[in-house]
Amino acid sequence: MKDVLPSSSRASRHSAYLKKRPSPHGVSKSRKQSSPVYIPLGAVRKTPRAVKAELISQRQRQMQLLLMRRDGIYLEEEYREEIRRYMHEMENCTAVSMQSMDQQPEIRWHMRPCLVDFLVEIHFTFRLRPETLYLTLNIIDRYVSRRIVYVKHYQLVGCAALWIAAKFEDAKERVPTVSDLAHICQDTYDESAFIQMEQHVLSTIQWTLGHPTAEAWLRLMCCTPCLEDAKIQHVARFLMEITLFHREFCEFSPSSIALGSLTLARFLSGKPRRFFEETEECLQVVDLLDQRLSQHVEDLSKILVKKYSYAFFSKASTSVVQYYLEGKRFHRQPLAPLPMTPVRHYSSKASTPMSVSTTASDLSDDMPVTPTSPTFSSDVFSSSMLSDAMMSDDKENVPSPTFEPVLNKQYVEPAPEQFLPQDYLKFGRQALHSLNLVSPRTAAVS
Repeated sequence: MKDVLPSSSRASRHSAYLKKRPSPHGVSKSRKQSSPVYIPLGAVRKTPRAVKAELISQRQRQMQLLLMRRDGIYLEEEYREEIRRYMHEMENCTAVSMQSMDQQPEIRWHMRPCLVDFLVEIHFTFRLRPETLYLTLNIIDRYVSRRIVYVKHYQLVGCAALWIAAKFEDAKERVPTVSDLAHICQDTYDESAFIQMEQHVLSTIQWTLGHPTAEAWLRLMCCTPCLEDAKIQHVARFLMEITLFHREFCEFSPSSIALGSLTLARFLSGKPRRFFEETEECLQVVDLLDQRLSQHVEDLSKILVKKYSYAFFSKASTSVVQYYLEGKRFHRQPLAPLPMTPVRHYSSKASTPMSVSTTASDLSDDMPVTPTSPTFSSDVFSSSMLSDAMMSDDKENVPSPTFEPVLNKQYVEPAPEQFLPQDYLKFGRQALHSLNLVSPRTAAVS
């Protein structure tokens, strides 16, 4: 009689022996072949050294992001492409019209360096953010593209644009007040004029202030794909501020200005070029900057050169000016041409487009005039009141063939000791309101 084993012993016996018995004929059955596994081309087995190098690079990248966040720069890798795409869209929305700016009846391009020089000095004195200066010039250019601005109101538009940009970009305690602006301009304009001009500028540009400045593009380019040195960033910022003074740079987008300045800054600092980043517009900006610096390096703004000659800006202006005073230039290194199939060209007759002439009457219809201060009339858009005000002897309407902004040196001379030396603003110009009464012939002789 067979012994009956308990269920627990049966389970242990089944687990101890193989479930599959060998064949009685001595021939083992072949196992069922598994389906082949396809390995993608990109999934290559990494060596331990490659894995270690990847971990080290990730740690370095995390340390760079932590350092940038400590300095107030926040970079999200996940949304980088979306941010770039949106910034390019905003570039097109906030672009200026060069043709409209050329058609101004009184403002000329040779007046622009005087205004930019004035704004750079005030911007540096109040310790505003770099984005504020570029946004200020963009607001001025967009306003001048849509309105007729007289010479007597050019400085008023600049101060109002600086006030708007500071409110948008800077901290509240650093934004200049209306009384500050009035004192800086030596009471040339009433305080109510700044408030009225601010409202008119905002309504003209339709309250669109999200302009991606060249400074914002530069910070994005210096963070990716690798972190740039501080000196290269300072040299690039010095070159970017040079572009604010001249007309030929206004037609380029801020991204091209930033990339061109960074490319030239890397070349001047002895760093290798990145051909994969350079575009045609970027190289055009580099050529224009190199040509202007090689021919007019001694004519640069003294305020701008003095600003970037301090140690906290790595003495960027000193190195750039010294480089071009030695007669050196930027040299393109063209890539080797690729072999191409010869293409037969067919000549076709093309007609030259006819130029369109504009008259003064068209300007007055398309571009409303800049409003006057409230002391003249309640109707701020009246062109007749503007013409009468130009003939009067009011302090806002000094007749002048040239434009020179007014600066109250006694107000802005005391600068923060922890930020810059006390002799910075003493280096600047004399009070420019007296130069408004000098004729261009007398100024040329002096």
